[in-house]
Amino acid sequence: MAAYAALVSLKRIIDDIETHPSPPISLDKQQVQSLTQIVTFLQEFLEGYKSPYEYSDEADPLEIHIMAQAVEDVIESYIIDTIKLSDAATDDGGDEQISCIHFYQDLQNVIENMDLIKKEVTAITMEKEEHKRNVASDDVGLRFNSTGKKHLMIGFDDMLLQLLDRLTDANTNRKIIPIVGMGGIGKTTLAKGAFEHKLIKEHFDICVWTTISQDYNIVETLREVLTRAGESSSSMDEKELEVRLHKCLWGSRYLIILDDMWSIDVWDRLKFSFPDCGEGSRLVVTTRMSNLAAQLTDSYSLVKIGFLDEVSSWTLFSKIVFGEQSFLTQLESIGKKIVKKCNGLPLSIVVIGGLMAKSEVTLEYWEHIEENLASIVNSENEDYCLRILKLSYNYLPAYLKPCFLYMGVFEEDKEITASTVVRLWISEGFLKPIVNKSLTRVAEQYLKELVDRNLILVHKSCILGDVLSYKIHDLLRDLSMKESEKQRFFYVLRDQSPQGLIGQQRIVIPESTLKEKIKDALEYMLHARSYLVFGNQTTRRFPNSRFLRLSGCWVIEEEYLQLNVFELMNSRYHRLDTYYKFVIPSSINLLWNLDTLIISFEEEFIAPSEIWKMYKLRHLEFEYRRLHLPEPPSADDDIIMMENLEVLKGVINFNISEDIVKRIPNIEELDMTYEGQLMDGVDYLSCLLCLSKLESLELWAYSPDVGKYLQKINFPPSLKELFLSLPSDSEWEDILPTIGSLPLLETLELNGGRFRTREWETMEDHFQSLKSLKLYECGDLEKWTVTESSHFPLLIQLHLFVLDELKEIPAEIGEISTLRSIKLYLCNESVVLSAKQIFDEQQDLHGDQIDLLVHATVWMEDESLQKLATSNFKVIVHSIYR
Repeated sequence: MAAYAALVSLKRIIDDIETHPSPPISLDKQQVQSLTQIVTFLQEFLEGYKSPYEYSDEADPLEIHIMAQAVEDVIESYIIDTIKLSDAATDDGGDEQISCIHFYQDLQNVIENMDLIKKEVTAITMEKEEHKRNVASDDVGLRFNSTGKKHLMIGFDDMLLQLLDRLTDANTNRKIIPIVGMGGIGKTTLAKGAFEHKLIKEHFDICVWTTISQDYNIVETLREVLTRAGESSSSMDEKELEVRLHKCLWGSRYLIILDDMWSIDVWDRLKFSFPDCGEGSRLVVTTRMSNLAAQLTDSYSLVKIGFLDEVSSWTLFSKIVFGEQSFLTQLESIGKKIVKKCNGLPLSIVVIGGLMAKSEVTLEYWEHIEENLASIVNSENEDYCLRILKLSYNYLPAYLKPCFLYMGVFEEDKEITASTVVRLWISEGFLKPIVNKSLTRVAEQYLKELVDRNLILVHKSCILGDVLSYKIHDLLRDLSMKESEKQRFFYVLRDQSPQGLIGQQRIVIPESTLKEKIKDALEYMLHARSYLVFGNQTTRRFPNSRFLRLSGCWVIEEEYLQLNVFELMNSRYHRLDTYYKFVIPSSINLLWNLDTLIISFEEEFIAPSEIWKMYKLRHLEFEYRRLHLPEPPSADDDIIMMENLEVLKGVINFNISEDIVKRIPNIEELDMTYEGQLMDGVDYLSCLLCLSKLESLELWAYSPDVGKYLQKINFPPSLKELFLSLPSDSEWEDILPTIGSLPLLETLELNGGRFRTREWETMEDHFQSLKSLKLYECGDLEKWTVTESSHFPLLIQLHLFVLDELKEIPAEIGEISTLRSIKLYLCNESVVLSAKQIFDEQQDLHGDQIDLLVHATVWMEDESLQKLATSNFKVIVHSIYR
């Protein structure tokens, strides 16, 4: 919720000021204490608050009242004014003193206003407690009627057979079978199809269906199950019902469907009522919560429902619209466009199909439906779809609601890069911290929680399991946008009057927005903290907001680069994509709270030495690897430890000296390039070992000076990912023993260099954690010897690129049980044949269950290799001859 996000953001501002080694302002201790107490109280209130406006189109007045924007405005205005005054270097401190007095008075006023809100909330809390004591808690929520109309089972045939098999197999132990998926995906439909199946009625002695819902009542649930099992249940308390139900079910083979479960607490209170008496009883639980399902049973028993494919989606739509009649030919093309926009979600298909079944059957009307699908689906049956999906949003803990709402800022159907989401969330300031976890890890955890709740989808992940990108279903995106605008969390610029932007904190500019519309709107963004522009929009200047924290995703025009970019004193996140040359001014350290700076610019770039004074900087990246970082200022009492810096990418000829290591002790990801002639006698990598938190290193060594130092390099044992690119005359034999001994190394990519002995023999106990190995154009490698599979016990993927002298892949590699992928690109013919031998041996062992996938790109003239292709051994022909 927006109010909770605002409170977390305010807390972060206070903490940023209090912990900064050179804060731009100081806060009165008493005011900080009062403000912190009030904010903490309101946060705790919202964490347990159930808004009466959950299903209303109106915002909750109390939540809007709680939003702490006025406090942020006062504090950040004073910060900006103070920085500008100090930068002007005036001798007259009168203006500064007057400004200071006004600030403390203004801050006291807003603190008093917030205290009034606290008193209002306290009264509401007391009233609620009184109400709880006086009202019997017998609200059961919506109940599913198992005798309702028959659901269409289209697209669920295989899943239904799989579920029936698990329900009726020979295992006599009681088993729990969770059915998990997002809202509207068909969990209840699948469970009902099994529940009503003739086989189930014959197999089980007792069959009971009950719906749990979010607002569950254990007593009523037990009473309902007991009654439907054929027993009387009147006037019993929870313990008596538990005992009676256990006795009723004992000795019977029973099936209980627990539909729409949201919390493991429900199961913890119900489980003692369901005996395991060796009769083969089953419990089916439908839930949107993947983490809950995992707690109920092992992964084998879990049924995960995904989206319908195109064929099933079309069949379902056709059945709903025309029943058993054939589909009208002239409507088939537009009908398939409509179905495609439903993205395989049965709920969406059923709603739109039901509407069209009772509407006029004309091409013009169907084209209108296709053009306005999202709004029509959400308006049909009083927002039926959104109300179902909104159950998932309402059940989120307060700290996750801003995270979900924020997913709506991204363009429809677009891939959302995991690292981008993490950086934006951190800079926005609404992440609730977790003790002893960096904000990066907190963001990653919150993303996983949204996936577990089936509110966002993992779109791409690498074979090692790391998530690369996410997507959000269109209906869930519509929900986040509608809820965000209702709560004033963000505002999407469309065709409305630009006056609607006044007071909005986050402005989203879609890719399709006209430049004139953006230009008109900029003047009204007085309070904008975030300005998100998507696509290749070019903006001439920034919003008319002194409070801007987050600005990115644009190509900015030359004349405004220097004027605007580095004068935004409230900045936390800058991303600049430009073709125009510019310099970072020495005043960059006045951006006291900047945590992310990403620059995409093709020419070499020299940063000012003041960059070493940016205490809050967390992520510094130059995408074309042309950033020169100067030596830090000479040691003095004013050294600033950049202890927040986690990512440093794209730096060139970076001297990792003792002084550097002291300044960036918590660096986790480092990407460096070395080229040309370096300073004589200086080992630029001498202190690399001292970066004790370093997990990912990418090192491009084009300079022969660095090549000689690499022969005696020591890497920090914390490394998990390593990419090394060496000059063609550098020798791998001297470096690989050091690399192989790294205890945590999971990913290794070697590019260039040569093998002096023409052989690579791995050593015992080396590469014990390695999961991915990639070799690119490593010269003179003829023989690769692996004496036993224990040398790479966890290897998952092996990629070999242009190793035209290598004779074969060691047979021992094929014995590694975890191996899943081999990719070859223009390697020797014998290497491809050795991969085929490994594949054939695996297939002999595992048959159709083989997990190994091989991709081999071969030259056009290698016709014999092209004939090796099978479904899991793919051969791709290079477009030219050797």
